This record gives sequence, C-alpha cells and structure tokens, in this order.
Amino acid sequence: MSHRPIFVVQLHDARRLHYDIRLEVHGVLKSWAVPRGPSLDPSVKRLAVFTTDHDLEYASYEGVHADSKYGSGAVIVWDAGVYTNLTRDDRQQLVEPATAIERGHFKFQLYGVKLTGAWAFTRTGADWLLVKVRDDDADPERDITSIEPRSMLSGLTIGEMAASARDGQET
Repeated sequence: MSHRPIFVVQLHDARRLHYDIRLEVHGVLKSWAVPRGPSLDPSVKRLAVFTTDHDLEYASYEGVHADSKYGSGAVIVWDAGVYTNLTRDDRQQLVEPATAIERGHFKFQLYGVKLTGAWAFTRTGADWLLVKVRDDDADPERDITSIEPRSMLSGLTIGEMAASARDGQET
C-alpha cells in the first residue's frame, strides 16, 4: 500500500486569528495561512499566504506558543486527515506536489473529519488563493468555520485553549 500524505488545518491565534493549512510534501508540511479559513462555497476565493515549511511532528501540536519560530499564541488542530494530489498538466499527466506548488497551482482531494472533497491553491502574484472545487462536497450554505469551531483532538475552542494556558492547566 502506498503512503498517503497527511494534511492538517490548525487554527492559530497569533497577531491575527487565522487557519494554517498544511500539506505533507517531501517530508515537510508546506503551509499557507488563510485568514478567514476554508469555505465550502466554490464561488468564494480565500486569501492564502504561503509561509515557512513546518516539521511533520508539528501536525499534532496543540497548545500555546510563548515565543516560537512558528509564531506566538494558541493553536488547535481544527481538522486533519490525508490527501490525494489531483494536479494535472496540459497532457493530463499527474504533476508532483512540489512541482505544482513551484508552478503556482496545486489541486488536491482532502479526506478529513471536517473538510472533504477537492480544493486548489493558486498563486496570484505574491499571495495565493484557496478555492473549493465544485464537487459533491461543496456546500455554499454551510459556513464550516462557524459551525465547527472545536479542535478535533482536544475538543477545545481556540479561546478555551488560550484560557487553559492562562490558568496554568495542561494543554
């Protein structure tokens, strides 16, 4: 059986609340900060800022960073699972994920707890856009970030995670 690369979406309350979408590529997590989080509506284009690669071990991190190379603030694992690369070239040949990212368009199928279906990151100048592909998992009526605020690991909201650290509780 071949290896299925992982993905994780972490909600991070740093200087500004945002969702970090991370996809495993060549042993690291390629990462985009998405301020408004993913949308299930294919007509919605979400700003995504390409950020530094993260170690694979970071995929399960929840807690509160004081001073970290990854940014301060509370972090929860909002969603996680595996993904399949769907990126094709003009001849319909599969394009390797690192090459797709380098070329500025990466299409993938998520198999998560909250997010399923096809998505695409597309570079537009310095930044990127995240768009839900029209498929059976698209749902313009559901605001997934509002109706699913809790961590899939701890069950905490981002506010509860921050409060637990302030109160000196284990996270």
